[in-house]
Parts: sequence; C-alpha cells; structure tokens
Amino acid sequence: MAKINTLMPLKPTCPMTHKETVDRYFLEHRAKLLDIAAFLDRLDRCESIEQDYRIDSLHKCINVLLEKNVGRTEKILNILSDHSKEPINVAHEQGASGAPKQTDL
Repeated sequence: MAKINTLMPLKPTCPMTHKETVDRYFLEHRAKLLDIAAFLDRLDRCESIEQDYRIDSLHKCINVLLEKNVGRTEKILNILSDHSKEPINVAHEQGASGAPKQTDL
C-alpha cells in the first residue's frame, strides 16, 4: 500500500498568475495598509505616548511583513497568539486583547 504524502509542498502554489493575483487583491490590501498607517499616525498625535504591548506586537508584525520568504502569516500569527498552556483562574479583562502581553517572542 502506497503512503500518501499529506504534507504541503515547500512552496505552495497559487492557481492564479502573479498579475492576476495583484489585479484582484492589490486595492483591497492597499486600503488595509492605509488604515494601519492612519492608526499609527493617530497614535503619534496623542498627547502622551505610552508603551503598549499591542503596539509593540504590531511593530514586530510589520517587520515580518518586510521579509522576503514564505511563512509570514505563520510568524505573524505566532506573534499575536497567546502561547501559554496553563488556564488562568480569573480573566482580568473582558474579551481578547489581540496580542499576548509577553514580549519575549
């Protein structure tokens, strides 16, 4: 019985050409970048600038975006994910913060 390879190829392929992908998705992602830039500009205009783990995580993610290799999505997801294994007894916030407070990633 032949073993089926269930692993993804090292470099996933896209069913569209590079041009088709850019034509279809560029404007959507251009708008997202402008939205992030506006958010960072808004923070810079605040009266006082405070250190915030969520903004630190966002900066780390932006650096990952500048890398030229496959796997950026996984790296960013790891930056924004809570990797703790033990459950907490009491939640100190209502809802998720979107980034872990640990900055040692």
